[in-house]
Amino acid sequence: MRKLTLPIFCFLAFCLNAQEIITVPHEAATGFQWNGDEKEYFSSLWETQVVTNVSVPTMQIFKPAAEMANGTSVIIAPGGGLYAHSITKEGTDVAKWLNQKGITAFVLKYRLVPTGEDGVKELTDLQEKIVPIVKGLLPFSIQDGINAIAYVRENANSLGIDPSKVGFMGFSAGGAVTFGVIYNTEEAAAPNFIVPVYAWTSVLDEQELPEEAPPMFMVCAADDPLMLAPANIKLYTEWIDEGHVGELHMYAKGGHGFGMQAQGKPSDQWIDRFYEWSVSEGITQSKAVN
Repeated sequence: MRKLTLPIFCFLAFCLNAQEIITVPHEAATGFQWNGDEKEYFSSLWETQVVTNVSVPTMQIFKPAAEMANGTSVIIAPGGGLYAHSITKEGTDVAKWLNQKGITAFVLKYRLVPTGEDGVKELTDLQEKIVPIVKGLLPFSIQDGINAIAYVRENANSLGIDPSKVGFMGFSAGGAVTFGVIYNTEEAAAPNFIVPVYAWTSVLDEQELPEEAPPMFMVCAADDPLMLAPANIKLYTEWIDEGHVGELHMYAKGGHGFGMQAQGKPSDQWIDRFYEWSVSEGITQSKAVN
């Protein structure tokens, strides 16, 4: 994958439904054309709320109560095969949980493949045929992630966060964006820690790990029907072999796309394990309410 550069930009913020939305400036995605606005709807195929046809990258900010805020922040990249964002169980539900631990969260809608009325159905119908399409768009989605980190760090003071504790959490295709950020970013927009959750790593070109890779908390399930476990284990092993900080939670059962969905399995507690790890690594700290 080609080296992506960090452009000089400014961001436009506005309010929507009492939540602050940041529009991430971006260069045109050559070779792609979107018709109409992004769509949000309940997908009966995935049985969850989704967003599709995203042509303009944005972030929605979720702030913890002032008395709980500890300065740590996490940018969340939902999954969905780059054809959709699983916006609640891999996005807003995650952000709300993190807020309860004093962590500021940003739900990132990175750019997606242009689709029509039902992007999830298009993805389901095409199956493995999506790979070359996704690979063409992925560099632009990765740049959206890089720009999001840059914004958070540059505006840390007004956001009430610590610029040295900015993390990036990505689910499935969002996990591909996470590693793409690591491989392609410059120091000013590098995350301080990453949380890939059942990351879709095979869509990325093979690259060497950066010398200054951040601490990583990785989550996956051995019974993932997309067969993501072996690639995640391989990447984790390489991470550790290179001397980087990492922790892997490979659950026997959990499937794919579970996010914050309760299944009555140990994988339901993955986010609790993440929080415990973040405290032990000094990435965040518990802050009791007076």
